[in-house]
Amino acid sequence: MDTRTDRRGILRNRRGFTLVELLVVMVIIGLLAALVAPRLFQKVGKGKQSAAKAQIELLGAALDQFALDTGDYPTTSEGLNALITSSGSDAWDGPYLKKALPMDPWGKPYQYQSPGSHGDYDMFSYGKDGMQGGDGEAKDIVSWE
Repeated sequence: MDTRTDRRGILRNRRGFTLVELLVVMVIIGLLAALVAPRLFQKVGKGKQSAAKAQIELLGAALDQFALDTGDYPTTSEGLNALITSSGSDAWDGPYLKKALPMDPWGKPYQYQSPGSHGDYDMFSYGKDGMQGGDGEAKDIVSWE
Protein backbone atom coordinates (compact mmCIF):
# COMPACT_ATOMS: atom_id res chain seq x y z
CA MET A 1 0.00 0.00 0.00
CA ASP A 2 1.18 3.48 -0.86
CA THR A 3 2.07 5.82 2.04
CA ARG A 4 0.23 8.62 0.28
CA THR A 5 -2.97 6.63 0.34
CA ASP A 6 -2.54 5.92 4.07
CA ARG A 7 -2.07 9.62 4.82
CA ARG A 8 -5.11 10.61 2.78
CA GLY A 9 -7.22 8.00 4.54
CA ILE A 10 -6.14 9.31 7.95
CA LEU A 11 -6.84 12.91 6.94
CA ARG A 12 -10.29 12.01 5.62
CA ASN A 13 -11.18 10.33 8.93
CA ARG A 14 -10.35 13.49 10.87
CA ARG A 15 -13.15 15.97 11.17
CA GLY A 16 -13.81 19.12 13.19
CA PHE A 17 -16.55 19.89 15.66
CA THR A 18 -19.97 20.69 14.32
CA LEU A 19 -21.68 23.98 15.08
CA VAL A 20 -24.20 22.20 17.33
CA GLU A 21 -21.42 20.62 19.40
CA LEU A 22 -19.72 24.00 19.84
CA LEU A 23 -23.01 25.64 20.88
CA VAL A 24 -23.66 22.92 23.48
CA VAL A 25 -20.21 23.43 24.98
CA MET A 26 -20.70 27.22 25.06
CA VAL A 27 -24.07 26.84 26.82
CA ILE A 28 -22.52 24.53 29.43
CA ILE A 29 -19.68 27.00 30.05
CA GLY A 30 -22.21 29.84 30.35
CA LEU A 31 -24.27 27.91 32.91
CA LEU A 32 -21.18 27.12 34.98
CA ALA A 33 -20.11 30.78 34.89
CA ALA A 34 -23.58 31.87 36.00
CA LEU A 35 -23.34 29.57 39.02
CA VAL A 36 -19.75 30.41 39.99
CA ALA A 37 -19.59 34.18 39.32
CA PRO A 38 -21.90 35.36 42.14
CA ARG A 39 -19.91 33.39 44.71
CA LEU A 40 -16.64 34.72 43.34
CA PHE A 41 -17.79 38.37 43.46
CA GLN A 42 -18.98 37.89 47.04
CA LYS A 43 -15.41 36.94 47.99
CA VAL A 44 -14.08 40.06 46.26
CA GLY A 45 -16.37 42.23 48.42
CA LYS A 46 -15.17 40.58 51.63
CA GLY A 47 -11.58 41.05 50.49
CA LYS A 48 -12.11 44.77 50.03
CA GLN A 49 -13.60 45.04 53.52
CA SER A 50 -10.59 43.22 54.97
CA ALA A 51 -8.24 45.52 53.06
CA ALA A 52 -10.06 48.59 54.42
CA LYS A 53 -9.75 47.27 58.00
CA ALA A 54 -6.03 46.64 57.52
CA GLN A 55 -5.46 50.11 56.05
CA ILE A 56 -7.35 51.75 58.92
CA GLU A 57 -5.16 49.88 61.41
CA LEU A 58 -1.98 50.95 59.60
CA LEU A 59 -3.15 54.56 59.44
CA GLY A 60 -3.98 54.31 63.15
CA ALA A 61 -0.43 53.21 63.90
CA ALA A 62 0.90 56.19 61.92
CA LEU A 63 -1.47 58.49 63.85
CA ASP A 64 -0.21 57.06 67.14
CA GLN A 65 3.40 57.75 66.11
CA PHE A 66 2.39 61.29 65.11
CA ALA A 67 0.78 61.79 68.54
CA LEU A 68 3.88 60.48 70.31
CA ASP A 69 6.08 62.97 68.46
CA THR A 70 3.84 66.04 68.54
CA GLY A 71 1.87 65.45 71.74
CA ASP A 72 -1.57 65.24 70.09
CA TYR A 73 -3.41 63.77 67.11
CA PRO A 74 -3.96 65.92 64.02
CA THR A 75 -7.12 68.00 64.14
CA THR A 76 -10.02 67.33 61.81
CA SER A 77 -9.02 70.34 59.71
CA GLU A 78 -5.41 69.06 59.41
CA GLY A 79 -6.75 65.63 58.54
CA LEU A 80 -4.71 62.61 57.55
CA ASN A 81 -2.52 64.82 55.33
CA ALA A 82 -0.69 65.78 58.55
CA LEU A 83 0.91 62.33 58.36
CA ILE A 84 2.63 63.32 55.13
CA THR A 85 3.29 67.07 55.32
CA SER A 86 4.36 69.11 58.31
CA SER A 87 2.06 71.80 59.62
CA GLY A 88 5.04 73.77 61.00
CA SER A 89 5.49 71.99 64.33
CA ASP A 90 9.12 71.49 65.39
CA ALA A 91 8.20 68.15 66.97
CA TRP A 92 6.90 66.74 63.65
CA ASP A 93 9.23 63.92 62.64
CA GLY A 94 7.49 62.61 59.53
CA PRO A 95 6.46 61.67 57.04
CA TYR A 96 4.70 58.92 58.94
CA LEU A 97 3.65 57.02 55.82
CA LYS A 98 6.13 55.55 53.34
CA LYS A 99 3.77 56.15 50.41
CA ALA A 100 1.02 58.61 49.56
CA LEU A 101 -2.15 58.66 51.62
CA PRO A 102 -4.21 55.65 50.46
CA MET A 103 -7.80 55.76 49.29
CA ASP A 104 -10.20 53.13 50.56
CA PRO A 105 -10.65 50.03 48.35
CA TRP A 106 -13.66 51.67 46.68
CA GLY A 107 -11.62 54.71 45.60
CA LYS A 108 -12.90 57.16 48.22
CA PRO A 109 -10.86 58.97 50.91
CA TYR A 110 -10.95 57.73 54.49
CA GLN A 111 -12.97 59.93 56.83
CA TYR A 112 -11.14 61.35 59.86
CA GLN A 113 -12.38 63.29 62.88
CA SER A 114 -10.36 64.44 65.88
CA PRO A 115 -11.35 64.59 68.60
CA GLY A 116 -13.60 61.66 67.85
CA SER A 117 -16.81 60.60 69.47
CA HIS A 118 -15.39 57.10 70.13
CA GLY A 119 -11.89 58.04 71.28
CA ASP A 120 -9.03 60.42 70.49
CA TYR A 121 -9.90 60.13 66.81
CA ASP A 122 -12.46 58.41 64.60
CA MET A 123 -11.43 57.06 61.23
CA PHE A 124 -13.79 55.24 58.92
CA SER A 125 -14.82 54.32 55.40
CA TYR A 126 -18.45 54.35 54.32
CA GLY A 127 -17.95 51.19 52.24
CA LYS A 128 -18.97 50.54 48.67
CA ASP A 129 -22.04 52.80 48.64
CA GLY A 130 -20.19 55.81 50.11
CA MET A 131 -23.07 56.48 52.51
CA GLN A 132 -23.37 56.04 56.26
CA GLY A 133 -24.73 52.67 57.40
CA GLY A 134 -25.41 49.70 55.21
CA ASP A 135 -24.99 45.94 55.13
CA GLY A 136 -22.69 43.59 53.31
CA GLU A 137 -20.16 45.38 51.12
CA ALA A 138 -21.87 48.71 51.88
CA LYS A 139 -21.18 48.31 55.63
CA ASP A 140 -19.09 51.06 57.24
CA ILE A 141 -15.55 50.08 58.25
CA VAL A 142 -14.59 51.94 61.45
CA SER A 143 -11.50 52.31 63.65
CA TRP A 144 -13.26 51.88 66.98
CA GLU A 145 -14.60 48.33 66.52
